[in-house]
Amino acid sequence: TFTNRAANELKARLEQMLGPAARDIWASTFHSACLRILRREIDRLGFSRSFTIYDDDDSVHVIKDVLKELNLDDKLYPPKTVLGYISRAKDSMQDPEQFSNTLSASGDFRLRSIARIYESYQRRLREADALDFDDLISHTLQLLVDHPPVLEYYRKRFRYVHVDEYQDTNFAQ
Repeated sequence: TFTNRAANELKARLEQMLGPAARDIWASTFHSACLRILRREIDRLGFSRSFTIYDDDDSVHVIKDVLKELNLDDKLYPPKTVLGYISRAKDSMQDPEQFSNTLSASGDFRLRSIARIYESYQRRLREADALDFDDLISHTLQLLVDHPPVLEYYRKRFRYVHVDEYQDTNFAQ
């Protein structure tokens, strides 16, 4: 589901219907399901299992630091706007290099600068052993694609996956 409230409601209904057997079912948000997988497997991607999750304020702070590092004006590159571009790139499963490559033919200096910001932002997250909310999903997908034994484990673990409000999902979800 999309919200913790909906996930908790689903868990309660499942427990009423199935009793103790419901405890074996993952009823969660996209982010919490991905977090659970990553806590078990992320070391395969070069992070520790005790990685930090950055909230929006943390991410804005990192973007501000990157803007200073790249000598870019935060009035021309408002951190929340930049994070919006980065989030959409992650939702489309574009890492910084892929994002930059899609812009290579573009003469848009601002977007090319945002690509540089994205690259530096991701580098700083990795150095801090941290992920933002979008990384929870994109890194889980990367893990499943790049590590077939992990994919096979979860294929066997989950015979069925039900997504509530599927029409509201983005590409990565």
